[in-house]
Amino acid sequence: MPNGQSTATELTSDRDFLTDVLRAEGDALLQVAASIERDDAEAARWANAVTMIDACSGHVVVSGMGKSGLVGAKISATLASVGVPSHVVHPADAVHGDLGRIRTDDVVLLLSFSGGTEEVVNLAAILRTDGVRRIGISRSHDSPLAGLCDVHLALGELDEAGNLALAPTTSTTATLACGDALALAVAHRRSFTEEEFQRRHPGGALGAELRGVDDVLRFRVGVNLTTCLEHDSVHDALQASEAQDTTGATRHAGALLVVDGDGTLRGIITDGDLRRLALADRDFLDNTVGSVMTVDPLALPVSARIGEARSIVTQHRIDEIPVIDKDGRPIGLIDVQDLLAPRITSQPR
Repeated sequence: MPNGQSTATELTSDRDFLTDVLRAEGDALLQVAASIERDDAEAARWANAVTMIDACSGHVVVSGMGKSGLVGAKISATLASVGVPSHVVHPADAVHGDLGRIRTDDVVLLLSFSGGTEEVVNLAAILRTDGVRRIGISRSHDSPLAGLCDVHLALGELDEAGNLALAPTTSTTATLACGDALALAVAHRRSFTEEEFQRRHPGGALGAELRGVDDVLRFRVGVNLTTCLEHDSVHDALQASEAQDTTGATRHAGALLVVDGDGTLRGIITDGDLRRLALADRDFLDNTVGSVMTVDPLALPVSARIGEARSIVTQHRIDEIPVIDKDGRPIGLIDVQDLLAPRITSQPR
């Protein structure tokens, strides 16, 4: 076989092994969820943990050794992204000076699947003496860690995935999912909004989707985008459009917006419409705007998100979308090019 290609036997073996690992980890999450569903006492522990985090006036400090520590870093990042201040303290470093990173108004989330990790247990004991509130996550409520925490969440007896069942896999997946559940439950209690999330996550594809269309509006009425009335001729509307652009830009909007006497959006004429009209009727420039426009075009409110604009472009295969205010008056035009790579810099206003 060529290098890098599997035999049929290897393919079958690998497929079975991979799916077994994924099912084992998925089953672990279902097991934790089932324990909350069927056991009122367990559900109360989880609710108390959510309350403790929600009421925290300081930071939620996350601590764990090894793989648990790495998982803890992600949990801390998730908490921060939904508005819960959080940072990580390594349990070994804590007793070598980093205890100063933990204050009495913090809540500390301690992670150890065995519940007996020496560094984590020692840190829990110190924090109890100092009066710092503690949430523990481990295998069992009978673990040393559980006895040192104000609230303890038990993952249950989980077998690590794979034939050796040695590397932390199922346990770390379950711990991570529990951290996600706690963070999102707190966000749910606080009615955390998309706007708040976007303020904390302005970068990347996710942040771009949540940005407002107003942030990328290059073509604005009164600056480099004209409006015209239904009784205007196409020729006059085009001429006015050329004269309107005060920015000196070489690229113009790909559409004309048509309004009524109150300034409310009535229609749109795109460059594509103009090309089709020119082929069908050489004298089309004398026609009125109202006779050739698309009536009541799809439009977005200025409060819309970029993700909504992308959905409209994809679903309806259009290149321009008018943006209107609460009274239906156009304030600008979103061009498909603006949605491909939204700019970080502010647009002309």
